[in-house]
Amino acid sequence: MHSKKVEGLDIPWTALTLGGLQIAPSRDWGDECSEEEADKIVKTALECGIMAFDTAEAYGKGESERRLGKALGSRKNDVLIISKITPDAEMTVEGYMSRLERTLKNLGRDYVDSYLVHWPGFYVDSFGDMQRLCDVMAGLKESGKARTVGISNFLAKDIILMSEAAPVFTVNQVPYNLLHRLYEGEHLRECEKAGIGYMACSPTARGLLAGRLDGEALNAPARRDYHLYVPAAINNSQDMRDTVQEIADEINTAAINVALAWVIQQKNITTTVVGARRVDQVKEFCAAGEITLTPDQLERLNEESILFHGGSGTGIR
Repeated sequence: MHSKKVEGLDIPWTALTLGGLQIAPSRDWGDECSEEEADKIVKTALECGIMAFDTAEAYGKGESERRLGKALGSRKNDVLIISKITPDAEMTVEGYMSRLERTLKNLGRDYVDSYLVHWPGFYVDSFGDMQRLCDVMAGLKESGKARTVGISNFLAKDIILMSEAAPVFTVNQVPYNLLHRLYEGEHLRECEKAGIGYMACSPTARGLLAGRLDGEALNAPARRDYHLYVPAAINNSQDMRDTVQEIADEINTAAINVALAWVIQQKNITTTVVGARRVDQVKEFCAAGEITLTPDQLERLNEESILFHGGSGTGIR
């Protein structure tokens, strides 16, 4: 599987990172993945060459972290583990460290490879707050309990508020796919300038680019309220999805792997986060970590993506 060496980490970061939201009960994906299935999903990801796992304290109120740590067992120090803090803790090293210690207890580990601030929200919406946040996260990194630190869902304006402190962060986890390219343009430029790579989440538009359109898929809460799953957006994305499928047929793979491979080959991508509620899904999408799309295939996908975004979109070209 393709991978990248990331400063501060001993283990190369694989092109695919298994997302931990779906392996525990959640408002978005329900409670369909049992602890036994979660164990199989994590172990299957390992067998398929995925060596990075993303979770958060908010996923199942810590249950995702606990299931992940248990499933990894004796392999937990052989992989990269990323978790995230909801920034409602007291903004001090001690306040954030208390949350990190709870995460480490859930995982059964002495450190995380990257610890991300889940959302900026109203918790850090001023220069002073952002500077304090950077100082706190730098303190966690210095402690050794977080090998690297990162952010999630931070926009260009948030990076600008960090000023010279921005390079303390290694990655920014953001939603990014052929149908959702908000984090290009100024957002991408500010992250590149600070040396902050992207952890691209929702790379298949919550399954839309993978052809998840049956009744079960459409009824998932994560899709019912998602702007790309409303009927008008589904209709408008038909040409894009057709092109994804055409290229999948050309290279004898599943549509999901084309959507993932496109993301992996974009600018500033450190890794692509993809979740699963079943083992067969992991076995299907692992192939994306080995695929390299040709310049012609990338161009065809980009052309349809630009058309979907009305000829330009946010930050596209």
